[in-house]
Amino acid sequence: MTTKTKISDVTSVPLLDVARGNQPLKAEFMAAFSAIIDSGQFIGGPYVQSLEKIVAEASDAQFGIGCASGSDALLLALMALDIKPGDEVICPSFTFFATGSAIVRLGAVPVFADIDPRTFNIDPAKIETLVTSKTKAIIPVHLFGQCCAMDSILDIARRHKLYVVEDCAQSIGASNQGRRAGGMGDIGCFSFYPTKNIGGFGDGGLITTNDEKLAQRIRLFANHGMSPRYYHQVVGINSRLDAMQAAVLTIKMQRLDQYCQLRVQNAQYYQELIVKAGLEEVVSMPLSNAGDEHVWNQFTIRIKTGNRDQVRKQLAELKIGSEVYYPISVHQQECFKNTTMRSGNLTETELASKEVIALPIFPELTRAEQEFVVENLAKIVTETSCE
Repeated sequence: MTTKTKISDVTSVPLLDVARGNQPLKAEFMAAFSAIIDSGQFIGGPYVQSLEKIVAEASDAQFGIGCASGSDALLLALMALDIKPGDEVICPSFTFFATGSAIVRLGAVPVFADIDPRTFNIDPAKIETLVTSKTKAIIPVHLFGQCCAMDSILDIARRHKLYVVEDCAQSIGASNQGRRAGGMGDIGCFSFYPTKNIGGFGDGGLITTNDEKLAQRIRLFANHGMSPRYYHQVVGINSRLDAMQAAVLTIKMQRLDQYCQLRVQNAQYYQELIVKAGLEEVVSMPLSNAGDEHVWNQFTIRIKTGNRDQVRKQLAELKIGSEVYYPISVHQQECFKNTTMRSGNLTETELASKEVIALPIFPELTRAEQEFVVENLAKIVTETSCE
């Protein structure tokens, strides 16, 4: 029988412990790898087909198409929608770089909308003000595991005849008013990078849609634009999910609900601890919208005292993992300095980049580890705010 860990036993807390999550599944992984090696089928095959079906079903979508990464998923989605140079695509700037880079790679114009400071997600009211005759699509990013306000976004899209591409890289299993991430817009784009709620042993991605013709176009673009073999209808890319990754992900997808529930429990316990420690004056906690299922890819707080970087440095000295998602917004990236782009007022986006810090929230995190994190966070924030 294992002994319950006490806070006095904790000496460090990693931001993420991939090995801790993978170890119990090692025998299943090895059996699947052995079967794939024996089959000699490393691209496509039953594991890829199985994963495509499982993720589509989990997203309330009819079709799933595996690809090489979440970044490729976004690029392929825009290619399949025939986004061309000069077209405008509205998205948040408070997101991972891939959201904006997919637009720029096609010669289209990223149009950055500000975020809701409570959820970190794109603000639908700001989207409306940015629509022009050149606007072709909206990319709502379901950031940190919480879906965007999709009713409002879908209404804007319908009225202006725009495509909606959901960036679901951090939100597999999340829902908005009973509707699953990846099944609400025209296309959903998922990432299986190892740090995600369902993470592989390397890069991997998947695209969902309810439109059969779109599904066919996406699959065509992901396979060099080739159909039949050696006959190329369009200029596509080489972006396929390999069988080894699909096997890992299929095994993990069977535990999606369990992983999500553990993350929810960890988030709730953090909230209890932060309130108990009296930190609400200096720490702003993330909001989970009523009626939504937040799957907590990240537990992102805001340090309201203006010394976030100092707080993070001291956490690191105590061997407590943390990360800043994101220290610089997409519109401020050096590589986009000479890129054509538009934006509204991005005050909330830029403020969030100065205040946010993500704490460990992986499913296997213990309560003692969470107590260790918050106890030390309270000491650091109290001391630094008094300096």
